[in-house]
Amino acid sequence: MIPARYSASRFPGKLMQDLGGKTVILRTYEATVATNLFDEVYVVTDSDLIFQEITANGGKAIMSQSKHQSGSDRIAEAIENIQCDIVVNVQGDEPFTERSSLEKLLSVFHNDFQKSIDLASLMVEINDLDDINNPNTVKVIVDQNNFALYFSRSPIPFPRELNFRVKYFKHKGVYAFRKKALTDFKKLPMGYLEATEKIECIRYLEYGKNIKMVETLVEGVEIDTPADLERARHLWK
Repeated sequence: MIPARYSASRFPGKLMQDLGGKTVILRTYEATVATNLFDEVYVVTDSDLIFQEITANGGKAIMSQSKHQSGSDRIAEAIENIQCDIVVNVQGDEPFTERSSLEKLLSVFHNDFQKSIDLASLMVEINDLDDINNPNTVKVIVDQNNFALYFSRSPIPFPRELNFRVKYFKHKGVYAFRKKALTDFKKLPMGYLEATEKIECIRYLEYGKNIKMVETLVEGVEIDTPADLERARHLWK
């Protein structure tokens, strides 16, 4: 499932911007299909423009029936009557989506016979100070078994001891959910931590869900700003 909202707050209409002759959302859809990992791939959107863009190019799209505050809410509505075990959320602004990271993400469920993992997500180590301090870059800290402890727009952990080697991980907004985790999410009210940080995955933590983080070496480009789009265009060439 690829949630796709037209009116993004930081860069409205970004999904319909041109990237190498095709729109960003179509590039993301085609890249996701090309991984050959999924039975079905859908764009889930509240925009007639995005719906037409996908279906006119032979893709599959679902129109949201309600207004939603997050991608998880949008996907939860879309899968309500779809029989499935695992649902993967690929962000619509990630046209460089590739197979290897998604394979690693899905692999955590293969031996989870007790179904102790409610959802899994990707993280990538970052070393650039601008990235670490950028509030648009969501950081994550994990326990010894790579389960998420917290997500923040602030630099976490705070390096009180300057001579201590601190690792910073950027949270990539790609998830794999058990269906129940998504349907539960839809029923749960937003808590104050999620409302403060404006990070939807905090809601899962606030209500006791287990998020397994999977490290990838592929950072890719998430298109949040016009500058990101220019960087993506340069890389696409």
